[in-house]
Amino acid sequence: MDLEIRHLQLVAAVADVGSLTRAGDHLHVTQSALSHQLRDIEERLGTALFLRLGKRLVLTPAGERLLVSARDVLDRLQQTEEAIRHLGKSRGGVLRITTECTTCYHWLPPLLTPYRERFPSMEVRIDVEATSHPIERVLDGTIDLALMSTPVRDRRLAVRPVFCDQVVVIASPQHRLAARRRVTLKDLHDETFFIYPPRQESLFLNQVLMPAGAIPARVEEVKLTEAITELVKANLGVSALARWAVQPLLDSGALVALPLPPRGLQRQWSAVMFRHLADADYVAEFIALLARRGPGLQRKSKGKS
Repeated sequence: MDLEIRHLQLVAAVADVGSLTRAGDHLHVTQSALSHQLRDIEERLGTALFLRLGKRLVLTPAGERLLVSARDVLDRLQQTEEAIRHLGKSRGGVLRITTECTTCYHWLPPLLTPYRERFPSMEVRIDVEATSHPIERVLDGTIDLALMSTPVRDRRLAVRPVFCDQVVVIASPQHRLAARRRVTLKDLHDETFFIYPPRQESLFLNQVLMPAGAIPARVEEVKLTEAITELVKANLGVSALARWAVQPLLDSGALVALPLPPRGLQRQWSAVMFRHLADADYVAEFIALLARRGPGLQRKSKGKS
């Protein structure tokens, strides 16, 4: 292999700042040494990586392709170093997590108490902003672990199943179907359906309703669970949400779960992270807590509505 880590660092630094002098300041290497390294890389690869436009160096197509790989390799090395340092600091460090669903943040914080009892030096940071793009944030290194219900197929990532939950169709007690002992998917035809955005990622809409020929009259995208439940309580439409997310409203009678066969949509939730983190004890314990105390398990202890 002709390329070395220092070569990748050079390409990334020059691409960022546009000159060998400024890149040298960043890497603590002289401009002449970097110039020699750049010539060495280009000779080994047999192609130019940068072109000089005025006082600035810009990437050639070959340089752009190498930059993509350079950033990926350097990021993964940095993440590996951080993970190893975490393991060597008396189990201290930071575990950055996010979930694919904002509703999950209602039950996630209580898990932190038993986790901190086991790892008192670990700081858990919950990143709500990463909820809309959890996999991207894992891959760019800004998140360590994402809790996902969407299937993930990336060989760089480890996927650990943690719990299953049930999605139920909720309606107002005054809804036309509320008193029915049995409801089919086709009975939902021409209903107004409230979903989380974006529409193309709605599993219930695209994988349950539409294939069954239950075409909603209207589909309205609503970001907040609380807003969805208020709209449904007002009998303005129906929605499909996790049973654990609406169980208090079902128990109080503010909402009803329509008796659809089979038992709604079962979702598998998994913890997703880079492979080098999957076996770290502080990560494995967090995953074990999710498996023991996740909302899918909490739901089993409650009566059905």
